[in-house]
Amino acid sequence: MTPKGEESSGAALDERIAGALVGAAVGDALGGPVEGYSPDQILERHGGRVHGVVGPWHGDAWRTARPLAPYHKGDGHVTDDTLMTHALVRVYARVRDHLDAYAVADHLVPDLLTNPRWIPELEAEALPLHRIFLAEKWLVARIHYGHADPREAGTGNIVNCGAAMYMAPVGLVNAANPAGAYAEALDIAGAHQSSYGREAAGVLAAAVAAACAPGATPDSVVTACLSLAKDGTRAAIERVCEVACRYSDFASALVPLREAVAPYDTVGPDYRSPGLDARRPSRTKAIEELPVALGMLVVAGGDFRHAVLGAVNYGRDCDSIATMAGALAGALGSPVPGEWSKTVAEASRLDLWEPATNLTEVARELFARDVLRRRAHETAFAGIGGPGCSD
Repeated sequence: MTPKGEESSGAALDERIAGALVGAAVGDALGGPVEGYSPDQILERHGGRVHGVVGPWHGDAWRTARPLAPYHKGDGHVTDDTLMTHALVRVYARVRDHLDAYAVADHLVPDLLTNPRWIPELEAEALPLHRIFLAEKWLVARIHYGHADPREAGTGNIVNCGAAMYMAPVGLVNAANPAGAYAEALDIAGAHQSSYGREAAGVLAAAVAAACAPGATPDSVVTACLSLAKDGTRAAIERVCEVACRYSDFASALVPLREAVAPYDTVGPDYRSPGLDARRPSRTKAIEELPVALGMLVVAGGDFRHAVLGAVNYGRDCDSIATMAGALAGALGSPVPGEWSKTVAEASRLDLWEPATNLTEVARELFARDVLRRRAHETAFAGIGGPGCSD
């Protein structure tokens, strides 16, 4: 398998981090209003493919229309994917070191539970806990109320993309180190997910880290994922990306990518009515969102606009797919369209660039600290008869 794609730009670390975080938020906002629908339903509702920011599916009736009420999805509003991503960035900004499941318990959970913030979909200030999905509320229920061991708190939760959707910051602080990002994300995600949901979180972080490497391409990103991914997650990524290599237009790839991932997806053909075996732990299954996001990255040759629009028009859980595709394309250095980022920032009343500035500072501090730790290890290892150090 050799995905096509141009080499990434020579973007600096700060540009890649901004591209990934802003790109993820833009993808999230574009996908939100069509989440849960099929490509054919999206085509009919909008009179064609979605090519930018659109309004709510039910128009002005969004406040009462089921099953979406009371959330204002559309008009450039980000969803819980971005709220969780920014929350994880705030944890990095406080801890200023690598994170683990205990950092989730000590910092992320209290942030969700006690700090009111502007929630775009509610058009009000509220606790993030009041907006996040049930799979994310699990963090609060298990850790804050249930006093579960943070490393094992994810066990028993529904297995979905809930942890993977906000793991881009882990890849960014481990830029160009996919294996390090994978290991750190698996530790963090243990508080939230198990099985292939936790695995997807590790692989998404690894993919973002790989996208930050000099000369990275969609090919090198997928290769890094396949070198680390396990079980059904690896099989699903390999199959979807093999199919994606045959296409260069997202419209023609929508059905083939769904057919490629379907054997690994537990939700089934009706996204809003999953079967009894849906979202249960398995060695052979995978979440749908990550393989499809990587597939769209391959189809697009790494181009941000093409990858995100492919993810959006795919439907189903397309806000999370577009969040992941946007993070990956942005980390590769593909520019996020200014008209989209401006609209999303203004509509969501969020500074999309501040989290990137903060995370860049943390990433640089972390790297310097890691170098010192590595040198201390080299010295200690040499002292017990390991290879000597030249200095």
